[in-house]
Amino acid sequence: MKRDAQVLHSKAIASMRVATAAFNSPDDVGRVTQVLLSLQHSFEMLLKAALVQNRVRVFDKESGRSIGMDKCINQAQNDTVIKLTDDEAGTLRTIDAMRDDEQHWFAEVSEQILYLHARAGITLFDELLDRVFGQRLATYLPLRVLPLSTDPPRDLHLLLDEEYSAIADLLKPKRRMTEPAKARIRTLLAMEAHEEPDTRVSDKDVARVVKGIRAGKTRAEVFPRLENLATDVTGEGPNVTVHFNKKGEGAAVHFVPEDADVESAAIREVDLNARFSRTKAELADALGVKQHIATALRDHLAVDQDPRCYRDITYNNSVLRKYSDRAFAPMREFIKAGKAEAVRAAHSPNKGMRHERCSIEGCKAGADPTPPLG
Repeated sequence: MKRDAQVLHSKAIASMRVATAAFNSPDDVGRVTQVLLSLQHSFEMLLKAALVQNRVRVFDKESGRSIGMDKCINQAQNDTVIKLTDDEAGTLRTIDAMRDDEQHWFAEVSEQILYLHARAGITLFDELLDRVFGQRLATYLPLRVLPLSTDPPRDLHLLLDEEYSAIADLLKPKRRMTEPAKARIRTLLAMEAHEEPDTRVSDKDVARVVKGIRAGKTRAEVFPRLENLATDVTGEGPNVTVHFNKKGEGAAVHFVPEDADVESAAIREVDLNARFSRTKAELADALGVKQHIATALRDHLAVDQDPRCYRDITYNNSVLRKYSDRAFAPMREFIKAGKAEAVRAAHSPNKGMRHERCSIEGCKAGADPTPPLG
């Protein structure tokens, strides 16, 4: 193992030990905070150890500082060894979102929700250790110290319904329990990171949810993204494994202006500059290819016909097209497969209609565009 990777690996194990000890502690003071902070830190260190081991850059070119959790997750999803799946990334983003609220403001995380994410974290940590380093967590942590609960895991949607009902009860007239309700709402908003990579819990989103619940809306109406979430729980006692997954495609996404007159309970604030972060030139640079090759790859994959891949953003009365990681990932796969030059040749401007001349597998040029997001 590379020297830097070994140091990061050791820090990851140390933080995971702290997280498990905190979870099983009989002392409730600061327990949830310690679990979330240590759990998130253990994964950031583990991902960086894996990236360094696989010779992936973990320092930002401009600032010279090591990248944060979001970029670690993105890099791990694109790495051919780590192969972090969308479901695994969602678990990590949710833990990070819960940690962020706990560290910078406050939230109320129920014991069942904390347990599910702690056990899902343990499960994923063990799988990543094995996938990248050929190790098992049991080498460093005996089963007897893993997170245990006297309250067996219940069906996720039953758990979410119970949490939603408890929040609605706190928001009843004359209860004067709005702040405790908001703290629990923040946890449910953080859980949307399982479905939406750009989840950021904002006070405006919390206020919208409060308004929706007080108006008598159902959980599905207020938290549509959570409808697609499911868990796969196997084993019992110290041998429990938990995987979060998705049941289907999930709720449709629509972008609306901030002042739009639309139903607001399920609206979430999104930083478009964070989601669509690369210009055409920056996309080519990130891929390590010249712009004409990147253009051919975009044509081949119909990137500019899929609103999930690009967004036209206005800056000082001018419009700039920017691209998301959803565009970057498949383009990178074609480059890694050694097909970039063939795609460039097939999509040369001098060869007529693109969809009539390209015979390379996966060509989407000329296909019907993806329906707009809104």
